[in-house]
This record gives sequence, C-alpha cells and structure tokens, in this order.
Amino acid sequence: MYVGRFIVVAPGIGAYRVSSRSFPHRAITDRDGTLTVGPTTDAPETDNPYIAYNCLRQVDDTVVLGNGSHVDPIAEKLDRGYPVRDGMAEALLALDYEKDDYDTPRIAGIVGSESAYVGTVRTDALLVHEVTTPTLVATYERDTPEPFAFDAETASEAAREVYFHEFEHPVCAAGVTVDETIETAVVND
Repeated sequence: MYVGRFIVVAPGIGAYRVSSRSFPHRAITDRDGTLTVGPTTDAPETDNPYIAYNCLRQVDDTVVLGNGSHVDPIAEKLDRGYPVRDGMAEALLALDYEKDDYDTPRIAGIVGSESAYVGTVRTDALLVHEVTTPTLVATYERDTPEPFAFDAETASEAAREVYFHEFEHPVCAAGVTVDETIETAVVND
C-alpha cells in the first residue's frame, strides 16, 4: 500500500518517512539539529516547491515533525510561547493542504517527553489531537490519525522501523527521542 509521507508520534518518541513515487531522489541532512529533506546530487531538476523542506525542528525540549514548509511556522509559534495545540492548528490552517495535483494533506507531529500531538490539514478537515500512544497519520490512504504498532525505543530504531515498514516506496526516514536530551537519527536510501 502506498500512503505517501507519514509520521508516527507518541510521548517521548517520533518518526517521519518520505515515501515517493514521483521524487525518489531525496535524502535527509542534519543541519545543527534541524533535519532537512532535499534532492540528492543525482536528482533531476524540478521546480516543485514541495520536495525540499525542514522535516524536524527542535524547540527547547520539544520536536516538530512534518512533511513540508509548515514545520517552520509551527516551531516558531512554539518558540514564541503558543500552546502546542494552537500553534499546530494555526500554522496548518494558514498554509492549508498542498496545492499540487493530488491536494496532498500537510501532516505534523509534536513530541515532548511527556506529551505528543498529531495533526493534518486536508481539503475537507483540520484535525489536531493530543495522543498518548503511538499514532500514525499519512498523506494518502491513512490521512486520519490512527493507532500504530510501534516498538522503537531509540531514535535509530524509530527511523529504521518506519523506513522498513511495509508501506511502499521508502526514500528516507528520521527518528527522534525526547527525554532529558533530544536524539535524532536518519536513514537514507
């Protein structure tokens, strides 16, 4: 099954995976704690604005994950002191779903040591939920947050578990743990 990009979040742990049929030549790069999705050196040129973005940003003791340019405004709102739910909802609503050929939903997750939130904005809904157990939301087929069997305990395990999950067309993945410190890991194809 092809679900496109997806995130899994729970208190203390999260992961994000890029899955793509159209733009498989991408990798995640660590830029001083911010993880960025971008084209690889062998990627064909494109003017698609949705293939390069920060997919993980740290804000104090919290991490924001997502599939596009909305990650930055969510992180900025949290940095300014917005309540988590409000910061996520406002940024998702302002940017709306992606205006591409598929009306791709924007998905986001916020992971703290004791709490986690998941959200999406689609053509027909804006959903933001606090979650206490591992929860998945994807851009296609699974675009409503749902429980997800997730056994990872470390950032590396989280990245590997989502990268090697049965969903089709994996490209790259990131994992994160949040406790006294924030640890990230990346799996690139």
